[in-house]
Amino acid sequence: MNANPDDTVDGGTYLTLGPRRIWHFEGGDPAGHPVILLHGAFASAATWGAQFADFGAAGLRVLAPERSGHGHSPDHVEPFSYLDMAAETIDYLEAVLDQPTHIVGWSDGAVVGLLVAMTRPDLVHRIVLVGQYFSRSGAMADTWFESVRARDPETIAMLRTYYDTASPDGPEHFDTILAKTMTLISVEPDLALDQIARVQHPTLVVQADNDVVQLQHTIDVVNALPNGRLAVLPGTHIMPIEAPEVFNPLVLSYLAAEPPSKWP
Repeated sequence: MNANPDDTVDGGTYLTLGPRRIWHFEGGDPAGHPVILLHGAFASAATWGAQFADFGAAGLRVLAPERSGHGHSPDHVEPFSYLDMAAETIDYLEAVLDQPTHIVGWSDGAVVGLLVAMTRPDLVHRIVLVGQYFSRSGAMADTWFESVRARDPETIAMLRTYYDTASPDGPEHFDTILAKTMTLISVEPDLALDQIARVQHPTLVVQADNDVVQLQHTIDVVNALPNGRLAVLPGTHIMPIEAPEVFNPLVLSYLAAEPPSKWP
């Protein structure tokens, strides 16, 4: 699929991918190895702001698309699903790249990135999955979902942070995005370990010690991956924002080379 560049807004460019119009940021070294940064639910490319400079300084070509209904990208009429998000991401990669890319996916972006690797392994080089469960049984029990369902004003205000000022659909469309997202994450993801085991790429699975993921679930995912590695860092679900001085060097070193797996 070919991408037709449209206009430039807020430092990023709109691309027309078939019937969809996707905003993306591109930076770093244009001649460097590409890395695609996949944001989470209710988020945008701006959540990777603490990574752009360091990843670019490491010689990477940095790509950060915003999925439909997120950030600057307009919504579509279909319900949200991770398979659709992965298909959209594959269309994006086919349009803008001519070589396999590293994938760094955070939260919902980790599910999308894993599905891209499962569906189109030829498009992927190395993978970093951050702060996400891959089946509902791996989620930590907490009150966040209940506060969203109850429309807690503080929680909703936080979720609107990356939406109201950027969305071409206008702030009034946020309630639609909220409903579509809550429907999605109430039933997905639902990937079995034998499905995850199909991913042959070198994969680093990262979570914070106070994350939304049960640690045993993450360990099970790493053990299922033929080339999986594990990192647990102090912090919360927003670790890439909280501690980029810890997170960024870890990810960059992994993308550059495989760490030792045995003590000689």
